[in-house]
Amino acid sequence: MTHPAKPVRDGRVVVGLDGSDSAWAALDGAVAEARRRHATLEIVHAWPWARTDPLAFDPDSEPRRPAVEIARTVLRLAMSRAQEQDPELRIVPTLTAQDAVPELLRIGGDAALIVIGTRGLGGFTGLLLGSVGLRLAAHTRRPLLVVRGGPTTRYGPESHGKVLVGVESGADAAAARFAFEEAKRRRARLRVLYAWPRSRVFAGEHALPAREVVALRAEREQTVAHGMVAGLREEFGQIRVREHTTHTAPAHALVEASRAADVLVLAVHRRTPRLGMQLGPVTHAALHHAHCPVVLVPVE
Repeated sequence: MTHPAKPVRDGRVVVGLDGSDSAWAALDGAVAEARRRHATLEIVHAWPWARTDPLAFDPDSEPRRPAVEIARTVLRLAMSRAQEQDPELRIVPTLTAQDAVPELLRIGGDAALIVIGTRGLGGFTGLLLGSVGLRLAAHTRRPLLVVRGGPTTRYGPESHGKVLVGVESGADAAAARFAFEEAKRRRARLRVLYAWPRSRVFAGEHALPAREVVALRAEREQTVAHGMVAGLREEFGQIRVREHTTHTAPAHALVEASRAADVLVLAVHRRTPRLGMQLGPVTHAALHHAHCPVVLVPVE
């Protein structure tokens, strides 16, 4: 007698809630993502945030209430908000006394998606990712969704019907596949942006032999990338796909293209054997300046 294989434990969306304004936008985003995946939503609140992050709580506002009591209140409010948006959604609340980053990495180690918010610094600096977000982005082995927004910005229905993915080479296959799957989940169009700086294609001021080597390498990378996307287009035949190549700076091109997208998907590569993932300038620019939520897909 044969027994059915156990399902892979990827039916969860994990959201980190730190009590800050931007965390509520992240919660809304996580509810929407869990709904699309028919997944369980796990809301993780690490109450040491109350001690270590001055933007999460104002200690002077509740001088007689222990931090853990405030944390439980935040978690109850989060559950109520999520249930209000989707009464049928299965929700698992998790309150932990451990540091937020290792706990989210541990709890989200087999999740379909980890979701966090950004933190606004005010003025003209824009919305910058907080230290917890940057540490998660640097170490996560699961797709990480960074939701931009604040208390007055709801993650509601998509306004563009478009998923954007940045592709550099065939090494970005995991991110490209995630983008196709996300477009399918959202019933959206997909824009594939190949952003190759002209200096990479034409080798800038290098001597002729070096220029030829760099140009040939860039041409091979482009051929592999186009072939990889072509295979996904055939596999996901129902997705409307538009491919575009730009020779401007990749970070600028992606940030500008994100104005007309509902989500931007990027691969993040481990570049060195050192602990963690080294975030490059394009990733940093997207996390800090994109006009839509950003998904980072780790690539080993």
